[in-house]
Amino acid sequence: MQGYSIKTLTQFIIERQADFPYATGEFTRLLYHVGIAAKFVNKKVNKAGLVDILGEAGNINVQGEDQKKLDVLANWQFIQALKSSRECCGIASEENQEIITWDDELTRDGNYIFCMDPLDGSSNIDVNVSIGTIFSIYRRISPRGEKATLDDFLQPGNKQVAAGYVVYGSSTMLVYTTGSGVFGFTLDPSIGEFCLSHYSINTPQDGKIYSINEGNYSNFPEGVKKYIDYCKEADSKTNRPFSARYIGSLVADFHRNLLKGGIFLYPATAKAPKGKLRLLYECNPIAFLAEQAGGKATNGSQRILDVKPESLHQRIPFYAGSSNMIDKLEEFMRNNP
Repeated sequence: MQGYSIKTLTQFIIERQADFPYATGEFTRLLYHVGIAAKFVNKKVNKAGLVDILGEAGNINVQGEDQKKLDVLANWQFIQALKSSRECCGIASEENQEIITWDDELTRDGNYIFCMDPLDGSSNIDVNVSIGTIFSIYRRISPRGEKATLDDFLQPGNKQVAAGYVVYGSSTMLVYTTGSGVFGFTLDPSIGEFCLSHYSINTPQDGKIYSINEGNYSNFPEGVKKYIDYCKEADSKTNRPFSARYIGSLVADFHRNLLKGGIFLYPATAKAPKGKLRLLYECNPIAFLAEQAGGKATNGSQRILDVKPESLHQRIPFYAGSSNMIDKLEEFMRNNP
């Protein structure tokens, strides 16, 4: 019987160190600790129905949302792992009002800041639907040796050095980019390692899936309504109508569309005129991944990665996916302001 080669996440990161000649060892250690935290959270997600970590934690997070117990646990675990790496000088999390920094000398000397949604789609936890973790990494702009500042986090998405997500589903996958393609790793529970399963992911330029909560149709901008109507129209030349697929978890919806081709839409509405998704730790990392896979991401008129953040928890309209589908959406939005 012929064997086959398994390449773990750690091996792959070490081999790709040449992508970061200025800080190879530092960046490798940081990503290694991200993988460790993801494996820990995966274990807790998998036995969430067997122990007392389902349901509400009794707290309201900075977004005004009830925190699930797993939200709190995932947030804590990633914070501890990142602090242990000694390469991260600060964290911005959806679950925390302010940035997190530390006073010890080793972490103050860290060269990277980390933005995260520790458990995206957590409203689905109780019904066993796929959820995930989204993260984004930047090089600090404040001097090393000092505490990280808010300005370190308010960098546009085009300054990211890495971004990724973990999807906890029928299998657990970690997908990430460092600006040289998108790579996917599937967790092998028999050895407890993320193993390379998707090399250099390229998303189709066209797709047949659109992902949006159509229950809010009446509150969408006119251009988005026109685009949805277009998706539903029958046209053999463009393989329409398209299929509507919406899970309600950004990670799960984007992951499916990334592999199969499609578009994810979360527009502004009358109730959320600035949009609902957070720029720093949801839109920027997903946009970086989309572009690195050959897709696009926009707020309807501007490339997401060119938007300069104004605040830590800034919200923004968000559309990401196959490039030709994004182009068509923007056409509808220009013609129907």
